[in-house]
Amino acid sequence: MKRIIAIASLALALTIGAVCIASAAEVTVGLSIPQLANPYFVTVMNGVRARCDELGYRLITVDAGYDVAKQVADLENFGNQGVTAVIACPIDSNALRPVVDQLKDMGIIVISFAQIIDNAHAILTIGEYEYGVAIGTNAAKWINEKLGGVAEVLIISQDNVEAVVQRGNGIQETIEKLAPGAVIVGRQAGDNPESGMRIAEDYLQQYPNLMVITGNNDAGPLGAHEAVKSAGRNTDDFYVGGADATPEAIAKMKEPGSVYRATVDIIPFKTGLDTVDHIQDFLANGVPDVAPVSYYTMEDVWQEDVLAGWEPMSSIR
Repeated sequence: MKRIIAIASLALALTIGAVCIASAAEVTVGLSIPQLANPYFVTVMNGVRARCDELGYRLITVDAGYDVAKQVADLENFGNQGVTAVIACPIDSNALRPVVDQLKDMGIIVISFAQIIDNAHAILTIGEYEYGVAIGTNAAKWINEKLGGVAEVLIISQDNVEAVVQRGNGIQETIEKLAPGAVIVGRQAGDNPESGMRIAEDYLQQYPNLMVITGNNDAGPLGAHEAVKSAGRNTDDFYVGGADATPEAIAKMKEPGSVYRATVDIIPFKTGLDTVDHIQDFLANGVPDVAPVSYYTMEDVWQEDVLAGWEPMSSIR
């Protein structure tokens, strides 16, 4: 039996087991992004916008700037604005639980993506440790096949986001397991290209034999790549790798002399589409008693794949 969600801001006609919408133009979606400086979130946002445009939904996007208090306030503001639904990736899941309960009490649909809000109406997520294993496996493969199993390694993590610490652990422990001759010389949080560049610049100076830089996502490594290039260290055996298969990372792989070797595709554009599809489904058929949980698929993408024509999903197909 499905529980019907009442949406105070809409003119609704209640029927058996469903919520009928007078017009798609009355649907407003609030999207809370942790940080738009991260290319992954930009791609998710593009997917959300594309589906909202297709369905005629109005979209309001806010950037929390990795500020937990601001994200809480942003969700409260969505409630005050009377939005139909909220899509959010939490910076701190526990901090959002009370405001999510408030939104639900107001009849607002809440969808979480990437990191989990456990009281959301639907959850789209990834196994954080497993994601780290995939990233670490790519780095270890390069170390073993290109560097004779020996390398100094820098991990650009997101340890400033509690929910993502396990991803960094997966990277580090996988490299240590699969490439035991490697030495992790540093693990530092850098969740955008600017911080990734600063971190890489420091470590390249401190460690002249540093040959591998890998990150929790593509954002930090994109900045690290520029630091490697500026330092003249972009040799045939240098490795920079990340995850999320953002358009920026794919474009970087195509540049002459690029040392951006690998990423992991979790199809962020499709994640954006799927979050809005959940909203459309819930409005048409009611909100299920048990929140559906879906996990991202993961696919390794190497530079040679990109040069052979591989492209990330970036439009509705």
